[in-house]
This record gives sequence, C-alpha cells and structure tokens, in this order.
Amino acid sequence: MRFRLTAFGLHLAGSAFALGLILGGLYLGWYRWPGWYLLGALRVLGIVLLVDIVIGPTLTLIVANPLKVRRVLARDLAIIVAVQIIALVYGATTLWLGRPLYYTFSVDRLEIVQASDLEREEIERARRENPDFAPHWYSLPRWVWAPLPEDREEASKIVNSAIFGGSDVIDMPRYFRAWSAGLPQLREKLSAVADISQLNKLEKQSFAKRMTALGLAPEEHNAILLWSDVRRVLVVFDRTTLEIRAMLKPS
Repeated sequence: MRFRLTAFGLHLAGSAFALGLILGGLYLGWYRWPGWYLLGALRVLGIVLLVDIVIGPTLTLIVANPLKVRRVLARDLAIIVAVQIIALVYGATTLWLGRPLYYTFSVDRLEIVQASDLEREEIERARRENPDFAPHWYSLPRWVWAPLPEDREEASKIVNSAIFGGSDVIDMPRYFRAWSAGLPQLREKLSAVADISQLNKLEKQSFAKRMTALGLAPEEHNAILLWSDVRRVLVVFDRTTLEIRAMLKPS
C-alpha cells in the first residue's frame, strides 16, 4: 500500500504543479477579476481539474501495483499521463484563445473583447493603422474607448453589421482610442442603480445594499454594466475622477 500511496502522492504533486504553473500564468496575466468570472472560465477549469487532479492520480493509485512487471506499469502510467496532458492542453488552449484583450466603452455600454472575437484581417489592419492599440500575443487586457468612426457611411455600415450579428466596432481595434479620451462620453451614460433597466428589482436592491456597505452612493449616477456573452458585472465609478471604485457581480 505504501508503494501505491507514494505513486499517488508524486503523481498528484506533479499534476498540481503543472496545472498551477500554466493556469496560474493565464490567470495572473489575462484572467484577473473580472475576466475569469465574466467569461465563465471555471467551466473549462472544472474539466481540467477533474482529469488532472482527481481522475489521473486516482487511476495511478489503482494501477500502481508493486507486483506488476515494470514495463506494464510504465505503460499504464504513460497512458494516464497522456490523457492528462491532452486535458491540460485542451484547457490551456481554450483559455488562451478566449483570453480577454480589451474592456471597451462604446456608444453606451461596456463590453469585454476576447482574442477569439478578433479576425486576423482586423488585427493586421490595426497594426498598420493604429499600432498603439493593436493586439499582439503578449498583449495584456486594457481598458479602451471604441468610438464609431467619424465617417457617417462607415459608422452606419458597422451599426448595421452589429444589428444583424456581424462585426461591431469593438471588434475593430483600428478604431480604438485611449480610455481617458472617452471618459466625458462615459460620464453621460452612468446611471443610478435603480435606473438601470437591465437589472431586475432584486438585483437593484442587492447592488444598492452592497454599494452602501462599501461607502458608495447607489443613488448617484455612477454605475454601468460590463457585459460579456456569458455574464455581467456592475462597474461603479467615482463621479469626480471617473476612477473605477468597484466591480460587483450579481449576488
């Protein structure tokens, strides 16, 4: 039994180290709050944890019989490790392709933009026309303003495209500008929690209570929702400086 427990412990430690190194790097680099929550990354993480931390070491505990021929034991362990590596590569690749690159303010809303949202053609065009805001493999998430172009015809095309499920201006980093440049427009779109139509009555009450506990005024026009395809959080700003004071998820 000691042999089995030793093999289990070593396998568990090795799996945890590899998982922590890769996923920890992704979390610290790209998925810090609110990215991890907004994109529902725990669903991917759950699959990886199940295979790499639970199933893999448990199977090692089962097959690690000291009476087995070493060649057979090595084969069994190699199969288990191979399955774990596949799960880890799947999880890491999924998170990498879906990593958040921008938190955008455009027109009247805040939205998160993932790497998978950007087409290669748009990326190349941004690198030519707006290199300061073009994404690269090493780019970390940043807050940007994504205004519609001044050309009315071009702006109309983008709006129509977004209405019918096509690309929106937040998918076109060639139009991105500094976050600070969009703050005057952002200020006009902030609302009191009670006035945010996308929240139901219970959510409004919950957010107001939590804001009050944090010393924030829910009756001020200081809040706006930050959206993803999966979830949303309430972003609360300082009305004077427009610095972010809190990002609250629905209770």
